[in-house]
Amino acid sequence: MSYEEKGTWVYLVVSVVVYAAYVGVVLSRADGGPLADVAYVGPLLWSVAGAVVAGIVVRILVEIARPSESLRTDERDRDLARRGTLAGQWGVVGGALGALVLALADADTFWIANTIYLGFVVMAVVSSVVTLVAYRRGV
Repeated sequence: MSYEEKGTWVYLVVSVVVYAAYVGVVLSRADGGPLADVAYVGPLLWSVAGAVVAGIVVRILVEIARPSESLRTDERDRDLARRGTLAGQWGVVGGALGALVLALADADTFWIANTIYLGFVVMAVVSSVVTLVAYRRGV
């Protein structure tokens, strides 16, 4: 498995795990009340920062545990990453459009912020899955 493919796996796993943890924290804070009343800003910011740090740390640990033959990115890696990014950008577009609709409807900032965050997570998942499928199918 190439260095870039390992990095894509790390990106996928960290994105899903951190987002699931964030959702768990928000739901536990709701305690049966309205979600819009939950203090979500701190957990959201910590989860975004935590995902960045976790991605770096986990990628280093994966490389220590299973070193790649080369740390260089070749043309194929760049092409697959580009394809994944192009496919995943629709998650961000969907999140932005959803947030725009919510803002125009005067929805609570909780829903707007979480729609944007979900868009980023969808982008991470879709781009990672498309890239990994391309690696496996030999595009």
